[in-house]
Amino acid sequence: MKRLFFRGRFVFIPIAVAAFLSLISYVVMQLWNNLLPGILHVTAITFWQAMGIFILCKILFGFGKGGRGRNPWGGNPWMRHRMEERFKNMTPEEKERFKQKMRERGACGPWGRDERHPYNRDWDALEKETAKPTE
Repeated sequence: MKRLFFRGRFVFIPIAVAAFLSLISYVVMQLWNNLLPGILHVTAITFWQAMGIFILCKILFGFGKGGRGRNPWGGNPWMRHRMEERFKNMTPEEKERFKQKMRERGACGPWGRDERHPYNRDWDALEKETAKPTE
């Protein structure tokens, strides 16, 4: 059963990628041909030209989420909040073990070696911040 799944995956993934690329190219072609000739007075394009435009845009503008955004720490704000909550609820022994593990990994950030990091913050200061009662 496992071998059949892996063989099927090697066949299914390229077909799925080709189908997705074809669908996106068709959508680009339809949008171009229905909007731009009336707005910018350009000529209609073919399916293959639409696929080329789509691939060119992906090459020029990226394939994913993009840059780091506004958070200088590098992750999503909700992830940073989740880690702060998790750290706040740890016992002192767990906190020390966590900090030691991060130092051993050489991770940058508040517990690592990189002093130039924009979010270089001491976890002890975080404990003091979270210890304040909220009113």
